[in-house]
Amino acid sequence: MELILLQKVRNLGTLGDKVVVKPGYGRNYLLPQGKAVRVNAANLAAFEQRRAEYESKANALLADAEDRKAKLDGVSVTIAAHAGAEGKLFGSVGPRDIAEALLAAGHTVHKGEVILGEGPLRHTGEFEVAIHLHADVHTTVKVVVVSD
Repeated sequence: MELILLQKVRNLGTLGDKVVVKPGYGRNYLLPQGKAVRVNAANLAAFEQRRAEYESKANALLADAEDRKAKLDGVSVTIAAHAGAEGKLFGSVGPRDIAEALLAAGHTVHKGEVILGEGPLRHTGEFEVAIHLHADVHTTVKVVVVSD
């Protein structure tokens, strides 16, 4: 399936790129999310007419992500969870819990932006968690998991 990207997509391309993707990825993710349109003469002409609008929108999203990154630098959140004597949690701390803790601390972070490379946190302690705010903007926050 050949598509024109309307915004930067990580590991795929940037605004205006013509990409070939598997049909399921295009149909189920890129098209419904408004990240791409099918390649045809009408869509090419419409894209070229609205290119400046798409670029200004992309620049606004990037500037917003940079502002959020500046606010998140050096942030630490503490999450209390039920744990055993050895520090192993009964359950786990996942992206949703981290996003809610950051929201309670006054930072706007969605659970999809929290990246846990090793999976959910299952022990007490201090962890560095990656936050991907934009395709080009990444930061880390310190998450302290304590026993309640």
